[in-house]
Amino acid sequence: MIFISILLFIMAIAIPSLKVQISPLLLSRITTITLLYSGVLAFNAFYIQSIGSGIGIYSGLFHISTVSQLLDTFILCVGALILIPRPYIKWSGTLSNNYTLESESILGMKYSLIILFSTLGSILLISSADLLSMYLSIELQSFGVYILATLFRDSKLASSAGLKYFLLGGLSSALILLGSALVYSYTGLTNLDSIYLLTSVSNSKNISDGLVLGIAIIIIGYLFKISAAPLHNWAPDVYDDSPTIVTIWLTIMPKISILMFLLDLYLGSTINNNTILSNLLLISSLLSLIIGTVVGLAQNRIKRLLAYSTISHIGFILLALAISSEQSIESFIFYVLVYTITNLNTFLIILALGYLIKNNLQINSFNIEKSDIRFISELKGQFNNHPLLSISLAICLFSMAGIPPLIGFFSKQMVLYSAIGNGYLFMSILGILTSVISASYYLRIIRILFTIDTNTSTPITINNSNDATIISSLHSFLISTLTLIILLFILKPSIILNSTQLLSLSIFNC
Repeated sequence: MIFISILLFIMAIAIPSLKVQISPLLLSRITTITLLYSGVLAFNAFYIQSIGSGIGIYSGLFHISTVSQLLDTFILCVGALILIPRPYIKWSGTLSNNYTLESESILGMKYSLIILFSTLGSILLISSADLLSMYLSIELQSFGVYILATLFRDSKLASSAGLKYFLLGGLSSALILLGSALVYSYTGLTNLDSIYLLTSVSNSKNISDGLVLGIAIIIIGYLFKISAAPLHNWAPDVYDDSPTIVTIWLTIMPKISILMFLLDLYLGSTINNNTILSNLLLISSLLSLIIGTVVGLAQNRIKRLLAYSTISHIGFILLALAISSEQSIESFIFYVLVYTITNLNTFLIILALGYLIKNNLQINSFNIEKSDIRFISELKGQFNNHPLLSISLAICLFSMAGIPPLIGFFSKQMVLYSAIGNGYLFMSILGILTSVISASYYLRIIRILFTIDTNTSTPITINNSNDATIISSLHSFLISTLTLIILLFILKPSIILNSTQLLSLSIFNC
């Protein structure tokens, strides 16, 4: 379905008469419906569970199972939700000479097309069962987000972010390719299941050591792509320089697919008890927790702070992955789910507040940069102007800090409980300390949000009628729904917890 949609979008872009007639908003809605329908098709394909652990397609390049279908459904639904907010571009009078309605329509077409390409790479990566399909899938996803970061060509910051993302992302892709080449040189195989079978029946230390080295380099490459410390330096710059509507995609979609593939790669191998791989993940988790917490304290830009917050969350996720028990895998999946919901809602609220603040300040410009909130100080006193959005943002930040009884508290509690149960006492203590310290910069945002701005002599006039046209009803409904999930999770936790437990058992016992 996604592949067919990509072909149709390419044909639409190639036809000159459709470039102006089709609005970007319509294309965005069509892309949203396409992703939702693809998710429904993936969810409806559970007949595979009658064929044991799944089936291999395209000569074993991909492995389709119930677990992969569930993850594909989740990714497709999240991608559709990210596309719901529309870019707010405001102008007055006539447009500039280099910006026309036609160029806006073409931009909208390319945005939707790149989203489909990136999503296709994400779902293919989860189902990859071969080194070749793994590399091609991650590159398809990566090139989509590279272009997405530089999509707004009039923005110098976006161009800089995309170039930096491309150069450093190319380095991580080279590491993945090097690791794949080492695995192939020592085993002579590219199929992952065949590689695992060979290592289980072979007593050769040379093959075992070469496979450990190759998989370790592959994992390092993927840690680079999810901005895990110490390979994190690109993330704050790229997130801060990209438009917020693009940052939402960068901070969520690539990480979900890569983390799920790392889970399959780490657990599927018979060498997952090797101390080299577990220590590699533990070291990255340790540095991510420390750097994401300490460096985040010095940030005054909202997206850079959220980037370091993401690095800290990646530390908890990698800790759960390194433990590799049934309980830790359940906490791993639950934490990824909570991370997705909380970050999606946070960026949607920041995007909405940016639209409303710039509209109230009467900023007339088509430059997408000027509709973004860049500094934390811009949120000062917004509770008086937009109380519901401010309360929703405060709930998300409290959840990220791990304040009970919000859903973020239970995600951290599950990871720490599994770490203590498996003897990782030092990492558990470090996780508790970093959670307490990181709560200070979340509380700083909330304090600024609820502080009355006394520097302005005249209050800002709010035009509620224009607000309704800036933030769509779907955007508002999505924010309210995600906020209620974060807030009221404790009232009915069994739905999500039972689902993650069944999924973890399916993955762990495969």
